[in-house]
Amino acid sequence: MLKVRDDYFKGPKSMFAQPDLGQLLDEMDELGVARAILMYNMVRPSATALKFTTARPDRFALAVNGVDLLRPVATLRTLTALVADLPVVYTTVGASFWGDGRYPPSDAVYYPLYYKCAELGLPLCMNTGIPGPPIPGEVQHPIHLDLVCVRFPELKLCMIHGADPWWDVAIRLLIKYANLRLMTSAWSPKRLPDSLIHYMRSRGSDKVIFGSDWPVLSMRRVVPEALALDLPDDVREKYLYANARDFFFGDRIPPA
Repeated sequence: MLKVRDDYFKGPKSMFAQPDLGQLLDEMDELGVARAILMYNMVRPSATALKFTTARPDRFALAVNGVDLLRPVATLRTLTALVADLPVVYTTVGASFWGDGRYPPSDAVYYPLYYKCAELGLPLCMNTGIPGPPIPGEVQHPIHLDLVCVRFPELKLCMIHGADPWWDVAIRLLIKYANLRLMTSAWSPKRLPDSLIHYMRSRGSDKVIFGSDWPVLSMRRVVPEALALDLPDDVREKYLYANARDFFFGDRIPPA
């Protein structure tokens, strides 16, 4: 399963060239990538992402970002409408990337989003680990999700972009909470820590999801690296495909 960041669809001023549907599908087929999740910003909608999902709904789905947590009523109405009308499989927010990094996920400002996602059966992905840009990182410590999982056990929640340098805390939370997952998007598979590989090989085979953040990390780099991991075949298949299929594409409660 491939996750494609929304920068790729922002047009000629983007750091990336506009993609071609045929070329993208050819590359996916070459590397055995069955489906890709394209990032879709609710404030700056991507016509290209919509075109791709319309043309090939069997290969592409959408993930929505751009939720305004300080104006939750209007933004959650928009999110509900998008989920009803488009093939949205999750929404996402990164604590370091808004509000000057002042709001950890345990803050009540997130609660309307948690409730709405639980109500819709819509998975929510939240950045964990210290971010690359020079912005505050403590709010992305996985421990902030401990209280979230306690108060919202119905919420399907996924840590994304790894959890460096707090991998062990993330693993302990994965063991503790049935509704929590971790996606290794934006993380080179060969750089994953031994502790996570051990967890995947043992009690965590259903809890860790592959993702790329393509094209920042290319398919031709991360897919071979993932295939080369020291994992049993059944665990590797879950990591690369089945866990994402089950978590993101399972039945959701239809919006009212």
